[in-house]
Parts: sequence; structure tokens; C-alpha cells
Amino acid sequence: MIYLELFTGFLTVGLFSFGGAYGAIPLIRDVVLSYGWLGEEALTDMIAISESTPGPIMVNLATYVGSSKAGIPGGIIATLAVILPAFFIILLIMVLLKKALGNKYVRAILDGLKPCIIGIIAAMGCYMILKNAIPPLMYETPDIWPVIITAILALIYFGTRGIWKKKMSPIMLIVVSAFLGIIIYN
Repeated sequence: MIYLELFTGFLTVGLFSFGGAYGAIPLIRDVVLSYGWLGEEALTDMIAISESTPGPIMVNLATYVGSSKAGIPGGIIATLAVILPAFFIILLIMVLLKKALGNKYVRAILDGLKPCIIGIIAAMGCYMILKNAIPPLMYETPDIWPVIITAILALIYFGTRGIWKKKMSPIMLIVVSAFLGIIIYN
């Protein structure tokens, strides 16, 4: 039964996530929490770990959740389920690529999706910052470090664009973020 749940859960993530892994995080969160595979805190930690390890975030999360719930077969099933839709969609797109990209309606749809994806990623980022900064119990002290780390990363990112006139590598931002996390949280 767990294998079928892992397959259908992560197949849903693979089918309905558009815009890459960051756009898929809210959907992954909903699926993982609805099945009860991980708690909110464990999921947030796993997202952070998945961002700093090699490989796509969706695949890392699927593999971790699948293997933690049903061993190696569960990890394989969850991973295959999350990548199958993209695999078949890419095959289909390769066949229809020339015609589709030349169509003005397809271009309009893709151009219209960009702001939506940016909004989903920004909302999830804000959610994660607030979730980590605001304690679950009222008498606990808020943790302002997630907000400070985000501000430092934003300053570094936009500062390098202003000084060097080119974007900073996302990999370098992940390394800086991991370094700041190690220094602040030990």
C-alpha cells in the first residue's frame, strides 16, 4: 500500500508542478503533509538539505521520503514517479518543438506563466522565512536569523550584480547560505 501511495503522491507532484523545483515545493509540501510522511519541521529541514545537495530538489525529496518510508524500493518508486511525467513531456516536446515554439498562442501561454511561477517561488520563500522565524508557541522568542540570512544573501546577490555587472552563481549563493547556517546555528 505504501508503494502505491508513494507512486501516486509523487506522480501528482511530477504531473502538476510547473516552473521547476522551487515552484513545486508548495505541491510537495501538500502531498507529503497530507499523507503524513514527514512533519512540518522535518520537511523544512529536508528542503534545505535538498537545496544544498547535488541533484534536482524534487528528486532529492522524493528519494528521501520514499526511502525513509519504504526503504530502497520506496526511494526508487518515489523517484521514478516524480520524474516520469517530465520524461514523457520532454519526449513529446522534442517531437513537437519546432511547431509549438513558432505558435504565437503557445508563446503567449509560456510568457503568461512566468509571473505566476515567480509569485509561487516568492510566496514559498516568504513562507519558509516566516515559518522559521516565528516560533510555534507564543511564549518562545522569535528567531530573527532566517530574516538576517535572507537579507545578507539578497545584499550579496544584488551587490555583485551592481559591482560586477553579472549575476552571482546560484551554487555560490547556496555555499554562502550553508556557510552562514553553519556559523549561526553550529
